[in-house]
Amino acid sequence: MCGIIAYSGHQAATPIILDGLRRLAYRGYDSAGIAFTQRGEIHVIKTPGKLEALVDKVAASDNPMLATCGMGHTRWATHGVPNQVNAHPHLSSGGEFALVHNGIIENYREIKAELTAKGYTFLSETDTEVLLDLIAEYRKSSPDTLTAFQRAVLRADGAYALVLTSRDEPEAVYATRKNAPLVAGVGVGENFVSSDITAFLSHTRKVIFLDEGDIIRITPDTYQVFRVEDLAPATKAVQHIEWDIQSARKGGYKHFMLKEIFEQPLVLRSALAGRIAPDWSGVLLPEMNEREILRRPGRVRIVACGTSYNAGLWASSLIETWGGVPCSVEIASEFRYRKPLLERDELVILISQSGETADTLAALKVARECDCSSLGLCNVVGSSLAREADTIIYTQAGPEISVASTKALCSQMALLTLLAMYWGERRGRFAAGELKTLLAEFAALPDYLEKQLPQMLEEAKGFAVRTASFHNVFFLGRGRNCALAMEGALKLKELSYIHAEAYAAGEMKHGPIALINPDFLTIALIPHDGHYAKAYSNIQEVAARSGPIMAITEKSDDPSVTLDWAEMYWHIPAANDPFTSFLLLPMLQLLSYEAATYLGKDVDQPRNLAKSVTVE
Repeated sequence: MCGIIAYSGHQAATPIILDGLRRLAYRGYDSAGIAFTQRGEIHVIKTPGKLEALVDKVAASDNPMLATCGMGHTRWATHGVPNQVNAHPHLSSGGEFALVHNGIIENYREIKAELTAKGYTFLSETDTEVLLDLIAEYRKSSPDTLTAFQRAVLRADGAYALVLTSRDEPEAVYATRKNAPLVAGVGVGENFVSSDITAFLSHTRKVIFLDEGDIIRITPDTYQVFRVEDLAPATKAVQHIEWDIQSARKGGYKHFMLKEIFEQPLVLRSALAGRIAPDWSGVLLPEMNEREILRRPGRVRIVACGTSYNAGLWASSLIETWGGVPCSVEIASEFRYRKPLLERDELVILISQSGETADTLAALKVARECDCSSLGLCNVVGSSLAREADTIIYTQAGPEISVASTKALCSQMALLTLLAMYWGERRGRFAAGELKTLLAEFAALPDYLEKQLPQMLEEAKGFAVRTASFHNVFFLGRGRNCALAMEGALKLKELSYIHAEAYAAGEMKHGPIALINPDFLTIALIPHDGHYAKAYSNIQEVAARSGPIMAITEKSDDPSVTLDWAEMYWHIPAANDPFTSFLLLPMLQLLSYEAATYLGKDVDQPRNLAKSVTVE
């Protein structure tokens, strides 16, 4: 996602900040900028596009090398298109503060209305500029910048990492975080704040990991940490990092894929931020308020490829049962080569992580020729899908470096779940209090998943070694678990090159059961949902033919639920359907990851695969 680097020291700040931004560029971005204080004035230089454009603009500016304190930002757009006005840093209306921000301020509209009533005007479309002017407003009645910053942070709802500089304190940097990464680097005569250790690792290996609710103030020779609730001083340990630069880019993880699997709690927070009412009373999707067909489609057709296709399959039953909208799912490469019968009240949803998938864009063209409305679900701002679809909803997963998609699928499932809830809410499909309960559980899911992931990883290692001993693997599931089975099989063959395929468990007896033998592993996805009893019976057919089975299911206190027919069983953490899927998904990803690692495969760049498939 977005990158932040701030510096306060005795050296020229601009080269250090630009170098830090270069080290953050791997995260993906659509604009970049820096801010520094010089001759009693905050200077902001920013530009859309690549970092080289910013470097050229800085070189042409008025002696930026004199400043010894400043900050930089690479932006992955969320609020507002990627252009110079929306790029960070932002300067307050009076020019007294500059702010960079990763994340989303969910209640920025409410704050913006208050400030507008006080006479503030806003240049950008961002939530960041709103929070910045709130800081400026609070500074009028606060004894110092720290207090004004604290008051504004306490008003802000959402997930964020914030870094602030002040015209009146040209050597100071303030920063805080909530549900977004931020670390401090401690040097000799210089200190740093960044969203990623990579940005300052060439200068210092001494790091302070900031906790949620910490506010840090750095100067060249000091750092102070306070708790946001009461500004009480907080003691933080300085840790020494042994990583090299490449390891730091991966956050200490062995591979980008593993890092991205562990980023899924953050991805869920980003996907849900600003899209659930604060009291969990409803779904907020402002993108959907433009036309009646978006609010109440007659039917939905999802078109996608690969992992995105699996996301559509997974969500189709939710769109029908919760949303009350008939839904079909099609492979984009097939859809484009026939003449589909599309109705005028039909909404075509096109899903693509990159927004550049050739077959999906061709399907969009078919929908347009049929005079159908299109809704794009995409991760990349400014992509072809984002520009060409009638309406776009961004999944806000941040860039994926690993070729095998993990967190992008998680974000797609989250947004499709919200769409199902959104349509169901408008059709009166939920009983009194039901939607509120579901949304509260959904909002709690990121924290729950974050706690479960380390144990999932440890458990996956043992199951992966056994899985890697087979040349053929079946993934079986029913209902939404069939779609997850397809994703599990896809990941295993992508990463480990083990032949794997998925089947609806009820279809086993219609042919595939002929393949079952002691050398053919079956991985059974059987959570305790409405399909459990039927899936259980299907898997018994495998056991009766001496097929080894790995059962992925929840623990049960029911003595009648026995798993002694399975060679291995892996317990899913407890959750209610359909949220169990968001726990089952990383288990499947980690299983494939660990199997590929055990076999010595190139996890981040599997053979023959590309991240974005821009050709047929």
